[in-house]
Amino acid sequence: QVQLVESGGGLVQAGDSLRLSCAASGRTFDTYIMGWFRQAPGKEREFVAAIRWSGGRTIYTDSVKGRFTISRDYAKNTVYLQMNSLKPEDTAVYYCAATRNLVIVTTASAYNYWGQGTQVTVSS
Repeated sequence: QVQLVESGGGLVQAGDSLRLSCAASGRTFDTYIMGWFRQAPGKEREFVAAIRWSGGRTIYTDSVKGRFTISRDYAKNTVYLQMNSLKPEDTAVYYCAATRNLVIVTTASAYNYWGQGTQVTVSS
């Protein structure tokens, strides 16, 4: 049983940084793709970033390129999302997700496993 547990959210001011963590357990994740999604009130869940666990290839949505960095730590079985230069429009619940899809995908429906989410609030 795959379990994903996010942490690291909080209330920050515009321009600040946060690092989200996603602790993964229950499987060997070498063949998995790990993704971060977010959902703001009244909006659909949207793709933020993803990383192939083996090899480390990454992709980002345009609005976070240059500000967010996704990475993984093999030893800790953890995926991170470093968020810099945060903006009020980054406010959302952030979710970690996992899929065994062969290619990196950005659609939420392609991900099989989800964490419970962590709230990120950026004040102006």
